Amino acid sequence: MMDKNVLWNLEKRVERTIKALQNNNMEAYYVSDEDELKNKLCELIKEDSTVSVGGSMTLFEAGIIEFLRSGKYKFLDRYEEGLTPEQVKNIYRQTFFADTYLSSSNAITEQGEIYNIDGNGNRVAAMIYGPDQVIIIVGVNKIVKDLKEGEERLERIASPINAKRLNKNTPCAKIGYCMDCNSEDRICCDYVVMKRQRTKGRIKVIIVGKELGY
Repeated sequence: MMDKNVLWNLEKRVERTIKALQNNNMEAYYVSDEDELKNKLCELIKEDSTVSVGGSMTLFEAGIIEFLRSGKYKFLDRYEEGLTPEQVKNIYRQTFFADTYLSSSNAITEQGEIYNIDGNGNRVAAMIYGPDQVIIIVGVNKIVKDLKEGEERLERIASPINAKRLNKNTPCAKIGYCMDCNSEDRICCDYVVMKRQRTKGRIKVIIVGKELGY
């Protein structure tokens, strides 16, 4: 059980982040666990609507991939067994026409900024433009003070761990931190900061009260 003083500090960080996101024209919510998360998603996503996802360990850990496979939605399932690379590529393109797009983020700042680094760019591209609704799900471990801390988090945690998970032949997958390499296997190619959303209600951030993903 988390120490009450640590919990208080965390709650204040979440409060600041949610307020800042709202000030940047993005909706923001806090849920305590996976059950509350799924209830919130049921509120936000219309049944029988077309839903797609970005690559995310958070979505797997929170049980969201299986949730989307329930039959309630038209799920563009990039993880379906047996798909060819061409079929996956086609799903990436269909995603721009989805009603709802779910993903996580590498970092969310207390100033209400969404910070991501991508390899192919398909994840951040759909966040920026295309789907009518974008729902970004993050654990409290993804909250950072500012963009500088977000960049440090990417270099020390998210990038090397993801490179290791994906069996990439990069320096960070061997030594555990970013070397700003020129490797053919580099997964840090597209750096995107979302500071504000023009379309009110399009982007929604759900913060889950536990550590999820990298």
